[in-house]
Amino acid sequence: MAGREQPYDPYIPSASNGQSGGQYEGGNARTAAIQSQIDDTVNVMKKNLESVAQRGEHIDQLQDKSENLNQSAQGFRRGANRVRKQMWWKNMKMRIWIIVGIIVLLLIIIIPSVGARSTAQKAAMPWEQQASSSNHSTEDFKSLDSDALKLTSMGYKPALRRNYSVLSVLAVGFSLTNSWFGISAALITGINSGGPVLIIYGIILICLISICVGVSLSELASAYPNAGGQYFWANELAPEGWADLASYLTGWFAWAGSIFTSAAVALAVGSGAVGCYQLSHPDFVIQPWHVVVAYELTNLFAFVFNCHARGLPTIAHIAFYTSLISFIIILITVPATAPTHETAKFVFANFVNNTGWSNNGIGKALICIPVMSPIVHAVNQDKTYQTFIVGLINTNWAFACLDCATHLAEEVAQPERMIPIAIMGTVGIGFVTAWFFAMSLFFSISDLDALFNTSTLVPVLELFYQATSNKAGAIVLEALVMATGVLCLVSSHTWQSRLCWSFARDKGLPFSHVLAHVNTTADVPLAAHATSCFLVAILGLLYLGSYTAFNSMVTASIVLLYISYAIPVTCLLIRGRDTIKHGPFWLGRLGIFANVVLLCWTVFTVVLYSFPPAMPVVPSNMNYVSAVYGVVMLVILIDWLVRGRKHYRGQAVRHEEIATQFDQKS
Repeated sequence: MAGREQPYDPYIPSASNGQSGGQYEGGNARTAAIQSQIDDTVNVMKKNLESVAQRGEHIDQLQDKSENLNQSAQGFRRGANRVRKQMWWKNMKMRIWIIVGIIVLLLIIIIPSVGARSTAQKAAMPWEQQASSSNHSTEDFKSLDSDALKLTSMGYKPALRRNYSVLSVLAVGFSLTNSWFGISAALITGINSGGPVLIIYGIILICLISICVGVSLSELASAYPNAGGQYFWANELAPEGWADLASYLTGWFAWAGSIFTSAAVALAVGSGAVGCYQLSHPDFVIQPWHVVVAYELTNLFAFVFNCHARGLPTIAHIAFYTSLISFIIILITVPATAPTHETAKFVFANFVNNTGWSNNGIGKALICIPVMSPIVHAVNQDKTYQTFIVGLINTNWAFACLDCATHLAEEVAQPERMIPIAIMGTVGIGFVTAWFFAMSLFFSISDLDALFNTSTLVPVLELFYQATSNKAGAIVLEALVMATGVLCLVSSHTWQSRLCWSFARDKGLPFSHVLAHVNTTADVPLAAHATSCFLVAILGLLYLGSYTAFNSMVTASIVLLYISYAIPVTCLLIRGRDTIKHGPFWLGRLGIFANVVLLCWTVFTVVLYSFPPAMPVVPSNMNYVSAVYGVVMLVILIDWLVRGRKHYRGQAVRHEEIATQFDQKS
């Protein structure tokens, strides 16, 4: 063991070499150097870690900035997509203005005939024959102005003040027809039976037909300016043996149509009010009686405005401008606030059918009609033609009641000129407002199914809510619609009361001696107004029995009024258009075309608008308009047999009174 050599270790001192102290000191120096290097490395690593931490914070900041940039980029992309989607609007505006320009150009070409009488000799009317054969001229009536003289020569005493201007008459006419309000109020019918595409194309179709209707009414109103309107025209134009019956039927159909129109408007406003309450109180479940109460209050509120004549022209102006201002506000607000916008394909080519109807051969008949063929082909990819027809009720109602202005003929100066302006102006303004309104709505829809199933039962209110994403905003927009509707109802009350009064003046209604009375203090036919509004109140109770009562009221108002237009136009064609002395508004051969279109469309609506709105048919979705026709005809028949045929002041009686009047002067 002693001879074994120990391994050399420089850090262990060795006694044999004599240098143990120096080696130990050298090892300590090396150890210190290594320790210093380690410390330096640790310090460098700490600095690197601090730098990494700083870089990490910087990276977090960069990530935050990146997220902000991504959000901004997404916003820009959404904005770009919205701009791309809205590019159609500029192009579509251009197309619309081109169409409007063409229509205006055609009117400029056609209307020069207004104011220019034909040089051909026309047969004089009976009152003119009596005047010419008498020894007395119109100077016998020098205390009367020309309008009153003409009315007196027709066999009527002037009873109302002529305090309406042409703008006032136009305001009443448009406030009643109010096409954009009609689209919003009856939206449920259109979107279920065709969807947006049906309403867009339907407005164009019904506008063309309404131009023909307006021309037909304007020609007769210009030739026979009388508050009786279509029933007076029928009495003058029908063959002598049938004149009284034709006039009597026309008067009843016209008055009944006006009553159902007022009922439909009141129901639309009442439904809107209840719908707004439901939107703000989601737990509230709408019951039929809620709507009926709102309906009756609306009818009562509108009743008050027609109790005095002095303010009616002013109210008409307010109604006119309220409608236009409300239209502009909704037109701008809805597309501007909508979070998304639908494609042009959805609006112009997507046909919706939630009615259960399928192709039943009606489309083949429609295709044979030149005007309807391209429209039917465009909207009916799935061949559901009956759905298309049912949906037309919506747009047709938006252009109804064009005869309103004719019943103000005894309250405006120069009615033979002013009434045609009001009628044709109503059609023109109605088309522009209805079409732009429909476009703004349908491009702003977010969820079409929600409109069908809305708990408010008011699709346009649901659409406003989708666009604004705000209940208060939706209610404000619906309030504009309701305000327009209330003023529309005021105009409807004016219209129906004048119809009732003028018809009772000729003893066409029971208790005519009461209904024909004009209150001298208020200068309005107050009894006729109150009676008409009472009947409107009774009709509101129908909603308690069926949710489809609104659809039946709308259909009845459309069809009954068309029948009342068709009877005098038929009499005119049978008698011969060249046999009467026409007024300043007369379109010659174009008038014949307009007359034929009116008659064909009347037959079309009487038959096809009577179909149920949905299949299969059950009591809750039945179209009861056929029952309405039956009740109206039964009332007319009973009154004619019991009273009318004996006491009605028809053509023969009036002409005899005119002859007696002139004989007494001789």
